Amino acid sequence: MKLYIKYMVSMRCKMAVKDELKKLGLHFIVVDLGEVEIMEDITAEERELLKAGLLNSGLELMDDKKAILIEKIKNTVVEMVHYTNDMIKVNFSDYLSEKLKYDYTYMANLFSEVQGTTIEHFIISHKIERIKELIIYDELNITEIAYKLNYSSVAHLSNQFKKVTGLTPSHFKQLKNKRRSPIEEIGSLNNE
Repeated sequence: MKLYIKYMVSMRCKMAVKDELKKLGLHFIVVDLGEVEIMEDITAEERELLKAGLLNSGLELMDDKKAILIEKIKNTVVEMVHYTNDMIKVNFSDYLSEKLKYDYTYMANLFSEVQGTTIEHFIISHKIERIKELIIYDELNITEIAYKLNYSSVAHLSNQFKKVTGLTPSHFKQLKNKRRSPIEEIGSLNNE
């Protein structure tokens, strides 16, 4: 039996879900972002207990088909931007349609209606956060980050980053280095 869980976007969320399932004696086959497959059929009582347990962890068991689809879209974006090392070679709209088995126009309209933003803006927001994270890690240069996140060019990445944050990636990187000072330098003359 499949269950769909809202706000499940990290490994920590997966652990919380597994813990709640174990408490109820339910056996899971797969625990994925936003989706769980269990071996048993769940009783109404177990469903309510699971719902309450998940709420304590900030998660929500979902019933509504449209809400489930919105969460699947969000989780697919999060997975693609934050957790996938493979670069997606196809257009994201095609990728989303193929993965979720829905017409992209239908998903885009539903997403906009429910979320108040477009799928494209949702993707861009996540890509910008991922770029920030990769800049802070300082393991990849901007060219490598652009390639990893499937930007057509460094200029495209830089323009989009500046449009969203108001900063160029290089300015953001400089700010990042200025955020903290070693304790021994705080208040000293060479800290100016």
